[in-house]
Amino acid sequence: MTEIRPATLDHVPVLAALSPADRGALARQCKWRHFDEGEQIVDRLGDTHDLCFVVEGRARVVNHSMSGREISFDDVEPGGFFGEMSAIDGKPRSATVIALSPAVVAFLSPKRFEELVLGTPRVGLLVMKRLVSMVRISTERIMDLSTLGANNRIHAELLRLAKPDERGANTAAISPIPVHSDIASRVSTTRETVARVLNDLARDGLVERGESALLIRDLRGLRRMVEDVRG
Repeated sequence: MTEIRPATLDHVPVLAALSPADRGALARQCKWRHFDEGEQIVDRLGDTHDLCFVVEGRARVVNHSMSGREISFDDVEPGGFFGEMSAIDGKPRSATVIALSPAVVAFLSPKRFEELVLGTPRVGLLVMKRLVSMVRISTERIMDLSTLGANNRIHAELLRLAKPDERGANTAAISPIPVHSDIASRVSTTRETVARVLNDLARDGLVERGESALLIRDLRGLRRMVEDVRG
Protein backbone atom coordinates (compact mmCIF):
# COMPACT_ATOMS: atom_id res chain seq x y z
CA MET A 1 0.00 0.00 0.00
CA THR A 2 1.28 3.41 -0.99
CA GLU A 3 -0.36 6.74 -0.24
CA ILE A 4 -0.71 8.83 -3.41
CA ARG A 5 -1.92 12.26 -4.47
CA PRO A 6 -5.69 12.75 -5.02
CA ALA A 7 -6.93 11.87 -8.49
CA THR A 8 -10.39 12.18 -10.08
CA LEU A 9 -13.72 10.61 -9.12
CA ASP A 10 -15.31 11.63 -12.44
CA HIS A 11 -15.69 8.00 -13.58
CA VAL A 12 -17.48 6.71 -10.47
CA PRO A 13 -21.15 6.23 -11.57
CA VAL A 14 -22.63 6.57 -8.07
CA LEU A 15 -21.29 10.14 -7.98
CA ALA A 16 -22.66 11.18 -11.38
CA ALA A 17 -25.29 13.44 -9.76
CA LEU A 18 -22.55 15.66 -8.31
CA SER A 19 -21.23 18.63 -10.25
CA PRO A 20 -17.61 18.40 -11.46
CA ALA A 21 -16.64 20.95 -8.80
CA ASP A 22 -18.32 18.91 -6.04
CA ARG A 23 -16.65 15.71 -7.24
CA GLY A 24 -13.33 17.51 -7.19
CA ALA A 25 -13.91 18.69 -3.64
CA LEU A 26 -14.93 15.18 -2.58
CA ALA A 27 -11.79 13.72 -4.18
CA ARG A 28 -9.63 16.07 -2.11
CA GLN A 29 -11.41 14.91 1.06
CA CYS A 30 -10.56 11.25 0.35
CA LYS A 31 -7.41 9.40 1.29
CA TRP A 32 -5.87 7.95 -1.87
CA ARG A 33 -3.83 4.76 -1.88
CA HIS A 34 -2.25 2.44 -4.44
CA PHE A 35 -2.32 -1.34 -3.91
CA ASP A 36 -0.28 -4.00 -5.67
CA GLU A 37 -1.90 -7.11 -7.10
CA GLY A 38 -2.81 -9.52 -4.28
CA GLU A 39 -2.47 -6.87 -1.57
CA GLN A 40 -5.17 -6.60 1.07
CA ILE A 41 -7.23 -3.42 0.89
CA VAL A 42 -9.44 -3.95 3.95
CA ASP A 43 -9.52 -6.73 6.52
CA ARG A 44 -12.57 -8.61 7.77
CA LEU A 45 -13.34 -7.56 11.34
CA GLY A 46 -11.02 -4.58 10.88
CA ASP A 47 -11.86 -1.38 12.72
CA THR A 48 -11.88 0.93 9.68
CA HIS A 49 -15.25 2.17 8.40
CA ASP A 50 -14.43 4.17 5.27
CA LEU A 51 -16.38 3.88 2.04
CA CYS A 52 -13.95 2.78 -0.70
CA PHE A 53 -14.12 3.79 -4.37
CA VAL A 54 -12.15 1.57 -6.78
CA VAL A 55 -10.88 4.18 -9.23
CA GLU A 56 -8.41 1.96 -11.11
CA GLY A 57 -7.93 -1.80 -11.16
CA ARG A 58 -10.19 -4.52 -9.76
CA ALA A 59 -10.84 -5.84 -6.27
CA ARG A 60 -12.38 -9.03 -4.86
CA VAL A 61 -14.57 -9.37 -1.76
CA VAL A 62 -13.81 -12.65 0.05
CA ASN A 63 -14.14 -14.52 3.32
CA HIS A 64 -12.35 -17.61 4.60
CA SER A 65 -13.78 -20.68 6.29
CA MET A 66 -12.33 -22.09 9.52
CA SER A 67 -10.31 -24.53 7.39
CA GLY A 68 -8.87 -21.66 5.35
CA ARG A 69 -10.91 -22.19 2.17
CA GLU A 70 -11.56 -18.94 0.34
CA ILE A 71 -15.16 -18.00 -0.41
CA SER A 72 -15.59 -15.31 -3.05
CA PHE A 73 -18.59 -12.95 -2.93
CA ASP A 74 -18.06 -10.26 -5.53
CA ASP A 75 -15.58 -8.57 -7.84
CA VAL A 76 -15.52 -4.77 -7.82
CA GLU A 77 -14.72 -3.21 -11.18
CA PRO A 78 -13.26 0.26 -11.83
CA GLY A 79 -15.83 2.85 -10.80
CA GLY A 80 -17.38 0.55 -8.21
CA PHE A 81 -17.35 0.88 -4.45
CA PHE A 82 -17.44 -1.22 -1.30
CA GLY A 83 -17.48 -0.76 2.47
CA GLU A 84 -20.88 0.92 2.65
CA MET A 85 -22.19 -1.40 5.38
CA SER A 86 -19.46 -0.48 7.87
CA ALA A 87 -19.71 3.17 6.83
CA ILE A 88 -23.45 3.09 7.62
CA ASP A 89 -23.59 1.13 10.89
CA GLY A 90 -20.07 1.57 12.28
CA LYS A 91 -19.64 -2.17 12.81
CA PRO A 92 -16.55 -4.21 11.80
CA ARG A 93 -15.99 -5.17 8.19
CA SER A 94 -17.98 -8.23 7.11
CA ALA A 95 -15.42 -9.37 4.53
CA THR A 96 -11.83 -8.98 3.35
CA VAL A 97 -11.11 -7.15 0.10
CA ILE A 98 -7.98 -7.82 -1.95
CA ALA A 99 -6.63 -6.22 -5.13
CA LEU A 100 -6.99 -8.47 -8.18
CA SER A 101 -4.70 -6.15 -10.13
CA PRO A 102 -2.74 -2.99 -9.31
CA ALA A 103 -5.46 -0.73 -7.95
CA VAL A 104 -6.08 2.87 -6.93
CA VAL A 105 -8.65 3.25 -4.13
CA ALA A 106 -10.12 6.42 -2.62
CA PHE A 107 -11.18 6.14 1.04
CA LEU A 108 -14.05 8.39 2.17
CA SER A 109 -14.66 8.81 5.91
CA PRO A 110 -18.01 7.64 7.37
CA LYS A 111 -18.87 11.19 8.45
CA ARG A 112 -18.31 12.60 4.96
CA PHE A 113 -20.20 9.65 3.44
CA GLU A 114 -23.20 10.40 5.67
CA GLU A 115 -23.10 14.06 4.65
CA LEU A 116 -22.91 13.01 1.02
CA VAL A 117 -25.97 10.71 1.02
CA LEU A 118 -28.05 13.12 3.12
CA GLY A 119 -27.07 16.10 0.99
CA THR A 120 -27.45 14.40 -2.40
CA PRO A 121 -30.55 12.15 -2.46
CA ARG A 122 -29.62 10.70 -5.85
CA VAL A 123 -26.39 9.32 -4.40
CA GLY A 124 -28.29 7.92 -1.41
CA LEU A 125 -30.78 6.21 -3.74
CA LEU A 126 -28.00 4.56 -5.76
CA VAL A 127 -26.36 3.29 -2.57
CA MET A 128 -29.75 1.87 -1.49
CA LYS A 129 -30.14 0.12 -4.85
CA ARG A 130 -26.68 -1.39 -4.47
CA LEU A 131 -27.59 -2.73 -1.00
CA VAL A 132 -30.87 -4.16 -2.33
CA SER A 133 -28.97 -5.89 -5.12
CA MET A 134 -26.58 -7.42 -2.59
CA VAL A 135 -29.52 -8.77 -0.54
CA ARG A 136 -31.19 -10.24 -3.62
CA ILE A 137 -28.03 -11.99 -4.80
CA SER A 138 -27.35 -13.31 -1.30
CA THR A 139 -30.91 -14.66 -1.08
CA GLU A 140 -30.54 -16.38 -4.45
CA ARG A 141 -27.27 -17.98 -3.41
CA ILE A 142 -28.69 -19.22 -0.11
CA MET A 143 -31.59 -20.80 -2.01
CA ASP A 144 -29.21 -22.32 -4.55
CA LEU A 145 -27.02 -23.85 -1.83
CA SER A 146 -30.13 -25.28 -0.16
CA THR A 147 -31.90 -26.62 -3.25
CA LEU A 148 -29.47 -27.15 -6.14
CA GLY A 149 -26.75 -29.69 -6.77
CA ALA A 150 -23.23 -28.55 -7.62
CA ASN A 151 -23.79 -28.75 -11.39
CA ASN A 152 -26.84 -26.51 -11.29
CA ARG A 153 -25.20 -24.07 -8.87
CA ILE A 154 -22.49 -23.59 -11.49
CA HIS A 155 -25.13 -23.02 -14.17
CA ALA A 156 -26.84 -20.43 -11.94
CA GLU A 157 -23.56 -18.63 -11.26
CA LEU A 158 -22.80 -18.41 -14.98
CA LEU A 159 -26.19 -16.74 -15.46
CA ARG A 160 -25.40 -14.23 -12.70
CA LEU A 161 -22.03 -13.39 -14.26
CA ALA A 162 -23.33 -13.18 -17.85
CA LYS A 163 -23.70 -9.82 -19.57
CA PRO A 164 -25.73 -9.17 -22.77
CA ASP A 165 -23.76 -9.78 -25.95
CA GLU A 166 -24.09 -7.95 -29.26
CA ARG A 167 -24.12 -11.25 -31.16
CA GLY A 168 -27.83 -11.78 -30.47
CA ALA A 169 -30.68 -11.72 -27.94
CA ASN A 170 -30.05 -15.34 -26.91
CA THR A 171 -26.32 -14.91 -26.29
CA ALA A 172 -24.26 -13.46 -23.46
CA ALA A 173 -20.62 -13.13 -22.45
CA ILE A 174 -18.57 -13.36 -19.29
CA SER A 175 -15.45 -11.20 -19.43
CA PRO A 176 -12.76 -11.71 -18.40
CA ILE A 177 -12.98 -15.50 -18.71
CA PRO A 178 -13.70 -16.78 -15.19
CA VAL A 179 -11.08 -18.90 -13.46
CA HIS A 180 -12.38 -22.32 -12.42
CA SER A 181 -11.29 -21.83 -8.82
CA ASP A 182 -13.14 -18.50 -8.64
CA ILE A 183 -16.44 -20.06 -9.70
CA ALA A 184 -15.82 -22.97 -7.33
CA SER A 185 -15.33 -20.60 -4.38
CA ARG A 186 -18.56 -18.78 -5.20
CA VAL A 187 -20.77 -21.88 -5.32
CA SER A 188 -19.02 -24.12 -2.76
CA THR A 189 -17.67 -26.85 -5.01
CA THR A 190 -14.34 -27.94 -6.52
CA ARG A 191 -12.33 -26.72 -9.50
CA GLU A 192 -12.59 -30.19 -11.00
CA THR A 193 -16.38 -30.05 -10.88
CA VAL A 194 -16.41 -26.63 -12.54
CA ALA A 195 -14.09 -27.85 -15.30
CA ARG A 196 -16.28 -30.90 -15.94
CA VAL A 197 -19.50 -28.85 -16.06
CA LEU A 198 -18.00 -26.28 -18.44
CA ASN A 199 -16.72 -29.07 -20.68
CA ASP A 200 -20.20 -30.62 -20.73
CA LEU A 201 -21.79 -27.27 -21.62
CA ALA A 202 -19.23 -26.72 -24.39
CA ARG A 203 -19.85 -30.19 -25.81
CA ASP A 204 -23.61 -29.47 -25.87
CA GLY A 205 -23.04 -26.15 -27.65
CA LEU A 206 -24.25 -23.92 -24.81
CA VAL A 207 -20.93 -22.19 -24.10
CA GLU A 208 -17.76 -21.47 -26.05
CA ARG A 209 -14.42 -20.13 -24.90
CA GLY A 210 -13.47 -17.04 -26.90
CA GLU A 211 -10.21 -15.10 -26.94
CA SER A 212 -11.21 -12.76 -24.12
CA ALA A 213 -14.60 -13.98 -22.90
CA LEU A 214 -16.64 -17.08 -22.16
CA LEU A 215 -19.52 -16.94 -24.64
CA ILE A 216 -22.93 -18.32 -23.73
CA ARG A 217 -24.43 -19.43 -27.04
CA ASP A 218 -27.87 -20.44 -25.74
CA LEU A 219 -28.85 -18.20 -22.84
CA ARG A 220 -32.46 -19.41 -22.76
CA GLY A 221 -31.32 -23.02 -22.74
CA LEU A 222 -28.99 -22.44 -19.81
CA ARG A 223 -31.72 -20.56 -17.95
CA ARG A 224 -34.15 -23.44 -18.49
CA MET A 225 -31.64 -25.90 -17.03
CA VAL A 226 -31.61 -23.89 -13.79
CA GLU A 227 -35.34 -23.08 -13.66
CA ASP A 228 -36.37 -26.70 -14.27
CA VAL A 229 -34.46 -27.76 -11.15
CA ARG A 230 -35.51 -24.77 -9.03
CA GLY A 231 -39.14 -25.54 -9.84
